[in-house]
Amino acid sequence: MAVVDEIDRARAALQMINPAPYNAEAPPQALVGDITPTELHYVRSNFAVPAHDGTLTVGGAVANPITLTLDDLRAMPAVERAVTLECAGNGRLEMRPLPTGEPWGAYAVSTARWTGALLHEVLERAQPAAEAVDVRFQGADHGAYHLHPVLPETSRDDLTFVRALPIAHAADPAAEILIAYEMNGEPLGPDHGAPFRIIAPHWYAVASVKWLTRIDILTEPYTGEFQTGHYIYEWADRPHEPVSLMRVRSRITDPPPASIIPIGTYTVRGKAWSGTGPVTRVDISFT
Repeated sequence: MAVVDEIDRARAALQMINPAPYNAEAPPQALVGDITPTELHYVRSNFAVPAHDGTLTVGGAVANPITLTLDDLRAMPAVERAVTLECAGNGRLEMRPLPTGEPWGAYAVSTARWTGALLHEVLERAQPAAEAVDVRFQGADHGAYHLHPVLPETSRDDLTFVRALPIAHAADPAAEILIAYEMNGEPLGPDHGAPFRIIAPHWYAVASVKWLTRIDILTEPYTGEFQTGHYIYEWADRPHEPVSLMRVRSRITDPPPASIIPIGTYTVRGKAWSGTGPVTRVDISFT
């Protein structure tokens, strides 16, 4: 009952998109400050909040398979980073025809301070094989998945959320990918991936796997459902490709939507972000 009450309280201020699995946008005011308050941070889920046994297994093509607990991760050097997470479908509601997927409006994006252990240091402990190419992250969340077509070899009845990153990026200290256990100075809540999750700066949030339970080093490229069947760009003139770095995007935060502005001078404020580099200019169009 306590966990259910915690989840209900955390969801109260959000704009629900889908009750099951729970998906909700941040309210417009969530983007006003530099950091989104935890209770206003958007939530993206493919399945219901899962049970988690509290351990993280690191295996696959490694010389030293390891199992870590939350205490083990907390015993490693802690790193805090402000990271913007955005759903790859953010803004989908404005598209015509409306694509398949959650009907996100304009606010499936938020910025929080995440604290955790550096992924590359965990991988160093496991000693990946020289021929490794991908690092696969498995969440504890799973369930029936009947919203979209799936790859032929994938079961619709019990699908687990799994996503991968190239090992060249995952193991790069400069990437500063976290196995995060805190959000805005507090332990992760159930909707945000407790007890720990991946935080991959600059990438669409699909790469930041929640409720992390396994990390596997692969010697072949990962081709699972959420890697090559979903969360992909579909092109008419070239092969499909997985979504990766966030595209440039912006939002006006002041004045709020539907505001009536008095005659006179008004300062327009907002946020702009990109996964590929700094934003140097924002143009505003009045229509």
